[in-house]
Amino acid sequence: MHIFQNPNITLAGTHHVAAITKLLNAAYRGETSKQGWTTEANLIEGDKRSDEKNVEGIMQQAGSVFLIYKNLEQEIIGCVNLQKHVDKIYLGMFSVLPRLQGAGIGKQLLKAAEAYTLKLNCTAVYMSVITARLELIDWYKRHGYADTGERKAFIEDNLTGKHLQPLEFMVLQKSLD
Repeated sequence: MHIFQNPNITLAGTHHVAAITKLLNAAYRGETSKQGWTTEANLIEGDKRSDEKNVEGIMQQAGSVFLIYKNLEQEIIGCVNLQKHVDKIYLGMFSVLPRLQGAGIGKQLLKAAEAYTLKLNCTAVYMSVITARLELIDWYKRHGYADTGERKAFIEDNLTGKHLQPLEFMVLQKSLD
């Protein structure tokens, strides 16, 4: 049974952790990510955006779910993490397989994320986007997200790679009420 209008989109389980991690790394880092337009390879060194321990930990947090998009072969080709924070949903780890970016999968996942937000009686979706990712920010703005004016430091860690320039996050939000 699917709770989303699109039958390709379902909630992930812990048995999906390895596939989600592989997708995140392919979409954000290294040579494979350069096949798509959402790469961070020009901003952050390395091939790792996340690891299985991190993804599983996020999945197990209270109020946190991953939506996954599977193709006909049941391969996970898109995902997004949603975390309930009081009356808003934080959207993160939004990924589509680089060779399929631009095919509408991201739009469908975003629509499902917003529908999920409404099902939880939340009023808004918000996210953090690296300020240097202008094309991505413009994409979100075309889908109704607005710059809140809030900025957050993007601090290097031992997981996500060395920054090739100073980076910060912009907080974008869309009200759904």
